[in-house]
Amino acid sequence: MNKVILIGNLTRDPELRTTPSGDSVCSFTIAVNRRRRSNAEAGQPEADFFRVSAWRQLGENCAKYLAKGRKVFVSGPVTCRTYVGNDGQTRASLEVQADDVEFLTPRSEQGDVGAYSAPAPAARPAAPASYGSAPQGGGFVQVDEEELPF
Repeated sequence: MNKVILIGNLTRDPELRTTPSGDSVCSFTIAVNRRRRSNAEAGQPEADFFRVSAWRQLGENCAKYLAKGRKVFVSGPVTCRTYVGNDGQTRASLEVQADDVEFLTPRSEQGDVGAYSAPAPAARPAAPASYGSAPQGGGFVQVDEEELPF
């Protein structure tokens, strides 16, 4: 099984593009800090960088709500690609094809960048009359401990 789970920060704003077949793909890079510090004197943790590709609706949401510096959770299969850089050196790049992306930066810390606001939840259909009235207290029902079966 090839699945990686990462939590990191975006190194730059995501880029959204469309393939000739009409599919949207969003590309961004995240920096994932390592737990141990090799340069403890300077206080700079080591980081690994992963390129991430998110397709279709997931990619469109990433492009709309993410920005440089935001913290994200990404999961999906990882591939390693090699290429020759401008200096003639062979380099490797890790790329994750995102199956799931969760936005972890709290709204209170996001400021005005991108003006993040989650889509409004779909309206719940009204309960049929046979179910009675909706419970009070935010959807929770008070239960006496003696009524519990355990």
